[in-house]
Amino acid sequence: MGIELGMITIDCADPRGLAAFWTEALGVGVDQDYEGEFLILHPKAGAGPVFAFQRVPEPRVAKNRVHMDFVSEDRQKEVERLIGLGAKKVDEHEMPGIAWTVLADPVGNEFCVATHG
Repeated sequence: MGIELGMITIDCADPRGLAAFWTEALGVGVDQDYEGEFLILHPKAGAGPVFAFQRVPEPRVAKNRVHMDFVSEDRQKEVERLIGLGAKKVDEHEMPGIAWTVLADPVGNEFCVATHG
């Protein structure tokens, strides 16, 4: 039996507003919208998990403990595109075989874009 990943849900104050950034970032649309309280994005066929956004009353007060890592063959171009959509660059890292950029979405949730090789 066991478990499998169903979706990644991000808590936020404005699910529709944050979904607007992530639909553009991921190139997907909103699949289900439950009166703006909970939104599920339409998954890309065979391209990873489903994302959802859930309204919560409390603000985020510290760095998120779980974050998403994305990969791109042209990391710099993708980072520039995401910044153009409203992300903020947080940091850059490089070590043998991998380089990544830490970004934050419009409400501060951190995620990474990496290249391997």
